[in-house]
Amino acid sequence: MSTKEETSRLALLQGTLDLLILRILVFGPQHGQGIARAIQSNSEEVLLVDHGALYPALQRIEAQGWISAEWGVSSNNRKARFYTLTAKGRKHLTQETSRWRTIATAMARILDLEELESQEG
Repeated sequence: MSTKEETSRLALLQGTLDLLILRILVFGPQHGQGIARAIQSNSEEVLLVDHGALYPALQRIEAQGWISAEWGVSSNNRKARFYTLTAKGRKHLTQETSRWRTIATAMARILDLEELESQEG
């Protein structure tokens, strides 16, 4: 990967990463590496989750009761913790998704105003 591609990747804010993890777990239990890969592939390689951020986020949201974890064996025969979305996590995901959609709509409005202003000026 080129340096230009690396610098164009987006940094994930803590709350954003939590939301992305919860969203990926809607599809079923997954281990940490699988969650990171799913976020990367579903974002068309735009979002890259650093493992230094992923595992503390998993611990934090497990402590919140939004996910549960148990040990299992991954597809490459390695011991791994598999995370599952809880009912409390599903409820939180619904609330946060609504909040993020509101924020994204507001941001789009502001960015569009800037674009319209530059076209008029």
